[in-house]
This record gives sequence, C-alpha cells and structure tokens, in this order.
Amino acid sequence: MFSRFLCLLAAVCVMTVASDVDAARKQKDPKPKLAAQKALDWLAKVQNKQGYFEANNNQYRVAMTALCGTAMICEGSTTTHGRYSKNIRLAVDYLLGMSQSNGLIGFAQDYHYTYGHGFSMMFLSQVYGEEEDSERRKELKQVLQNAVAFSVNAQTDKGGWGYVSAKDGNNFDEGSTCITQVQGLRGCRNAGIPVPKGVIDRAKKYIKDCTTEEGGVQYSIRGGGSRPPITAAALAAMFNAGEYDSAHTKKMLAYCEKAVWPGGNTHFGHWHYTHYYYAQVMYRMGDKKWDRYFAQISGEIMRKQRASGDWNEGHVGPVYTTAINATILQLDNGYLPIFER
Repeated sequence: MFSRFLCLLAAVCVMTVASDVDAARKQKDPKPKLAAQKALDWLAKVQNKQGYFEANNNQYRVAMTALCGTAMICEGSTTTHGRYSKNIRLAVDYLLGMSQSNGLIGFAQDYHYTYGHGFSMMFLSQVYGEEEDSERRKELKQVLQNAVAFSVNAQTDKGGWGYVSAKDGNNFDEGSTCITQVQGLRGCRNAGIPVPKGVIDRAKKYIKDCTTEEGGVQYSIRGGGSRPPITAAALAAMFNAGEYDSAHTKKMLAYCEKAVWPGGNTHFGHWHYTHYYYAQVMYRMGDKKWDRYFAQISGEIMRKQRASGDWNEGHVGPVYTTAINATILQLDNGYLPIFER
C-alpha cells in the first residue's frame, strides 16, 4: 500500500515538473517587447507638437499618424492611460481635425488620400471602442460615420478603390488601397458603426476577380501579374471580412506560403508592407504557425533596429518602417479588436 502511494507521489511530481517545463517553454521572449518599446519611445520623440507624424520629405502625414497611433495602442496605452496616452491623444486630435465636410480624413490635394483615410478609420475605430469621455465618443462616432459614407461613395464600379475616390480618379482602382478601405471599414463595423454589407461583398468580389490561377493577387483588376505584397495584404483583408476558410483564401494562402513565407525569399520589395499584413494572417492561424513565423520574423526585424530605436529602411522613411515593425512585434498583445483571433 505504501509503495503504491510512493508511486503515485512520484507520478504527481513528474507531472508537476513537466507542467513547469511546459510553462517555462511557453513564456514569451522579452526581447521583442523591449524592441517594440524602444521603437515607440523613438516615435514619441519625433511626433510633431501638432500631433502628426510624417514620412520623408514631409509626406503622408495622415497615413503616418494613423499607423503610428495604431502601433502605440498595440502596446496597451489609450487616450487616457498608459505610457503613450499623450501621444495617442495628440494623434487622435490631429486626425479628427483632418476630417473634411465630405467625410474624407485627409487632404483632398493629396493624390494618395485613400491610404490615410483607410488607416485613419482603422485607428480611430479602435480608439472609439475604448473612449470613456461621452463628448469625445460622440465626436469620434460622427467622424467615423462620415468616413464610412465617404468610402462607400469612393468605391469604383468594379468594387475596388484607387488612390483617390472613383469620382476623382476616373473609376481607377488597385489592390493596396482596396485593402486599406476593407480593413478600415471592418474596424468601424466592429466598433458599431454601420457599414453596408454590399460594399464589403463587392470588395471581396473585386479581390477574387484580381486573383490569378496560381493564387496571387494582381496590382489591379486590369492586370499586372501576381504580386506577393498585395496578395498578403488581400489575404489579411479577406480574413477581416470574415472569410477564413474558403477555397479562395486557401488558394491565396498556398501562394503566400511559396512566395512570402515559409518557402519564399525573405528579401523583396515592399517587405515591411508585406509582413505588416502577413503577420496578421499568421497570428490568426493559431500559436503553432504564429510561434514559428514570429520567431523568424521578429529576429530579422530586431537585427536591423538601430540604437536610437528606429529602422531607417525604404524610401518612405523611418517613421513608416518603425511603426510597422513595432506593430508586428506587438500583435500578440491582443489589445486591438481588429487584430484579434
């Protein structure tokens, strides 16, 4: 009887040790979060007093502000709490001030204004969900409602979007701006802002019509060949639109697994843009795939970080790459509904 008790005790001890080992293995490496905080600290330092961020040559203020604000709320800060609350609040103030009477968040003179508009919808919709001040919440709701209406009216006959609205751009559309609108609209819908279902359905059809036989997404419905960056972004947009397991998304995923990761060359044009979206896809696919992907991608990102905390890569400039890299490194914090599994 006593020997049986000893055997049971030994088994419990083994199970406890095994459980402790498993828990230790599951503990997150702190280095990515430290790298992200260093990056966010750098962004906080370069933010303009008026609240905006900008790319090289004083460009893309609206888009950069929304991307940097998104990176900061990924850390867990809000407009009222946290390490970057002041920076987020200033960014929100700037973007609210950029809301035009027609609903556009941005400059009408900017010939790429749909990028900033889409990124702003995504950022502000995430802020809206956490806003505690009733007057501020009311203002955010009105701006987002107007922004949704602008995007609805800006959609082309084919179901996509271009660098500017269909009216301003002679009905031209292309893949990358379409993705920003789908994500922005999805963020608004998740936050309780009404978005017509038909708009998203047409956008999903547009993406499908742009997909080649091999599963890659073209630059435009007019052609241009399969492009890994746009395919990764389109796949994230389809996930955002609620299409996770269709034959179409499986085809796109198979293409990305060959052209982007794990089988693709990790060095290609628009690398940061590609992995900004592909990381969202990998995270939604669960820990097994995410852990393997994140170990590789975070290692590559951190190796290139400068002592100052930023990444000075690409023609757009360090604000852009730093915001994107910081977002990737913080995806599994799980603070943003738009990125949740």
